[in-house]
Amino acid sequence: MKSDYEGIFPIVLTTFDEHYEIDEQSQLALVNYLIDCGAHGLALFGNASEGYTLSESEKARLMPLVIKEVRGRVPVLVSTGHTGTRVAVQLSKAAQEAGADGLMILPPYFLKPSAEDLVGYYRAISDAVEIPIMIQDAPLLTAVNIGAAQMARIARECKRVRYVKVEAPPTSLKVTEVKEAAGDSLIIFGGLNGHFLLEEWQRGARGTMPGSDLIPMFVRVWNDYQAGRKTAARAEFNRHLPLVRFELQPGLGVSAMKHNLQAAGVIKHTTVRPPTRSLDGISLEELEQLRHDLAQ
Repeated sequence: MKSDYEGIFPIVLTTFDEHYEIDEQSQLALVNYLIDCGAHGLALFGNASEGYTLSESEKARLMPLVIKEVRGRVPVLVSTGHTGTRVAVQLSKAAQEAGADGLMILPPYFLKPSAEDLVGYYRAISDAVEIPIMIQDAPLLTAVNIGAAQMARIARECKRVRYVKVEAPPTSLKVTEVKEAAGDSLIIFGGLNGHFLLEEWQRGARGTMPGSDLIPMFVRVWNDYQAGRKTAARAEFNRHLPLVRFELQPGLGVSAMKHNLQAAGVIKHTTVRPPTRSLDGISLEELEQLRHDLAQ
């Protein structure tokens, strides 16, 4: 499978039943739905996957389940960052052995790393695997700021580091900084549920990694943009922007996505694991109104 990845790589939500246990049937249904919608790749155990609520044994169970179901139709990236370098190396090797096509790796954040610590962390992982690595630049989550020059250095000194997911607001400016510092040594993706994807693509990003519920829209926007139909791409995205904005609410977006997927008949339950929050009654009415508006 080629490793110059680009396009729409949804963060695959983790599906739970009413008892907070993993719902494998819904999980596989979601995976196939995303591929059928035209997703160019998938990412497991990211923030929207509620990866922070999963035990390592649950991740070890889900990884081969999903990768087997994908059957090589699209590349699968697995989030394997950890607060300890040694554990991050072990998790990354395990993901590779399970068949992952790439790794998405947060920096260590419990003890704030120095510049040398960051290089050492990514180098240790890079030296241990043979699949591409994506730096996840998410300071709103980690409080670790990775500058563009630092990313370029990591890419130079760590053979497998080929991608970066920029989630440091203002993301469009960060994309430009990374392009200027790293050139073609890093392929840039956006995140934050695609909130600023048009600005990011205009500045050289090659994809985005949203949640799982609006993938048909994101794929249409990508296809129009790549075909030079930028006015159509902007109109389609702007039509969905109220819902994208609603889902960017910290702690509530995953619940909203699950309600949308249930309403579409893709998954059975909307359960989220605490501390992820469920939408309250008023929020559910607001979400239903947004879906109604889009259906007009």
